[in-house]
Amino acid sequence: MAHMKIFNTLTRKKEEFIPQVEGEYKIYVCGPTVYNFVHIGNARPAVIFDTLRRYLEYRGNNVNYVSNITDIDDKIIKKANEDGTTFEAVARKYENEYYTDLKGLNVKPATSRPRVSDTIPEIIDIVQTLIDKGHAYRVDNGDVYFRVHSFSEYGKLSHNPLEELESGARIAVDDIKESPADFALWKASKPGEPKWESPFSEGRPGWHIECSAMSKKHLGDKIDLHCGGEDLIFPHHENEIAQSECANGCEFSHYWMHNAFLNVDNQKMSKSLNNFFTVREIAEQVGYEVIRYFLLTAHYRSPLNFTREIIDQCKSSLERLYTAREHLDFLIGHAGEGKDEIVAEADRLVAEFIAVMDDDLNTADALSKLFELVTFINVNGKEQSKAALEHAAKAFDEMAEVLGILYNRNKDEIPAEVKALVEERTAVRKEKNWARADQIRDELAAMGYEVKDTPQGPQIIKK
Repeated sequence: MAHMKIFNTLTRKKEEFIPQVEGEYKIYVCGPTVYNFVHIGNARPAVIFDTLRRYLEYRGNNVNYVSNITDIDDKIIKKANEDGTTFEAVARKYENEYYTDLKGLNVKPATSRPRVSDTIPEIIDIVQTLIDKGHAYRVDNGDVYFRVHSFSEYGKLSHNPLEELESGARIAVDDIKESPADFALWKASKPGEPKWESPFSEGRPGWHIECSAMSKKHLGDKIDLHCGGEDLIFPHHENEIAQSECANGCEFSHYWMHNAFLNVDNQKMSKSLNNFFTVREIAEQVGYEVIRYFLLTAHYRSPLNFTREIIDQCKSSLERLYTAREHLDFLIGHAGEGKDEIVAEADRLVAEFIAVMDDDLNTADALSKLFELVTFINVNGKEQSKAALEHAAKAFDEMAEVLGILYNRNKDEIPAEVKALVEERTAVRKEKNWARADQIRDELAAMGYEVKDTPQGPQIIKK
């Protein structure tokens, strides 16, 4: 069986994406730290890797898709202390807000969505295993650190020699670590922090160990693919590899995919630059679907630039797709005998859609295949037979479903009063009552609809 090719960060080259078990993919995607509304950059991995999952499923595979919730973290604790509440209250609130955003973006629910707070026993087990194997050590204050020098392959994901990493690191206060590169697996509790009992101390897990434990719990010792933003390559994913492979005695993940950064007006997104936007803020202005569409317009490994002008262009493009799909339904409803040219065109475009998606998830080119079909429909659609048009509609819907767009198409049924006005307009036009016909057109526009006169009859379009 032919497999899609993906760029593997580990090897820095495109490779066939072959799972351990044919037709079964185990994928782990790093989720958010829930202490506030997620920003537009957080949406990119959520949408991109959801699209990867959709495509793999479209091609007939089963995907066990795990994406975590980090609900124990310094930022969450700080937010809770500022608000005079608990870390659980902060985490649950913003976890639920994140799910609202995911639903709005049409991101499919993960197979599993583990929380750190529900994985403490598994985290403690891995830390103890690493101590027992000599890969970790406890210091006097109760912290536990990973001994980086014990893992000879450290740096293989980021492609940074350990010597360079050490030269940029600093020893913590009181020189409690054996080496500057060693990182925390367990942190002894401090006043005002959540804590759990462990053999090492009352405390909480370090950030990196959390994903190793959640991945192992829900996907096993070895997974097929680990995904996330490129900012996670080092140190987070590098440390995950070290602790997982030392604890489990096998390769952690054979493939790694990372999406590039999202900039705002060609600048790195930053609160200090006043260009920091949440998904919720943008969705309130243009809707969630425009955001999803925007995130698909560039290859995931290319930087993506967010501007208001680009968002407006995406909104217009999405509206064009909706109009074309509604027009296709209209043509099907009025078609009879005709040509079958669109069958071969639709089949060609689906094949090309598959080819570009197989080539490292090229969503930008995949969108272009959908627009090629739109152009053919607009130019030649009225000449095609009903069966041929229905074939094209199936191809259209398949491509849109893989990309996760046009998901609001069936939510907005045309109201009865709109249909009644269109019927009245048809009648008054026959009577040559042009004034009333124009008045009805204005009433429809105020309701968010326009009517397009075609040889087959009036077509209602939601604006």
